[in-house]
Amino acid sequence: MNGPRKDPRAPRPSLRSARAPARGPFEHVPLVVTLLLEPGAQERFDRLRAAHFPAERNHLRAHVTLFHALPGEQADAVAGDLAVAARRPAFDVAVTGLRLLGRGVAYTLDAPELTALRAGLAAAWEPWLTPQDRQRHAPHVTVQNKVEPAVARALRDRLAAGFVPHPVGARGLGLWRYLGGPWAPVAEYAFA
Repeated sequence: MNGPRKDPRAPRPSLRSARAPARGPFEHVPLVVTLLLEPGAQERFDRLRAAHFPAERNHLRAHVTLFHALPGEQADAVAGDLAVAARRPAFDVAVTGLRLLGRGVAYTLDAPELTALRAGLAAAWEPWLTPQDRQRHAPHVTVQNKVEPAVARALRDRLAAGFVPHPVGARGLGLWRYLGGPWAPVAEYAFA
């Protein structure tokens, strides 16, 4: 990561991943960055999301969003920074509990490595961050949303009754294009 840039529109050299970001009609579509989890954890969260998220609103697999909307025209710079950030050992993330989202439920996550990684990227991308991405980051995996509050409370209580904190492996970073609901995958950057 090269640190903050004074002019977010200015081009800059970047490293290319094996799969470069898509160009063309999607160039100005916002970018989303996620933390990728090891397959077993991903499958468990996907099953919970499929079981509890309203089907007509469930366009995505379970995910850990790090950045919600980076400028699509900066795809090369974002890709280069993600490639550099992924040059680090894989690490575990603690699944620490359940969080009521009002109209949904999420598993809360914690890892010093994740906090540091995101902070470094946020510093590099500071001119590009939306108000949502400038807020304090509270990593989580949403398994239910867009339901009545009573339904969300009932699920949170049911899941909390058998919950035991546990680690899951983080395997890399994902880059996506936001398509108004669904996301289109752009590239994955595996940790060393």
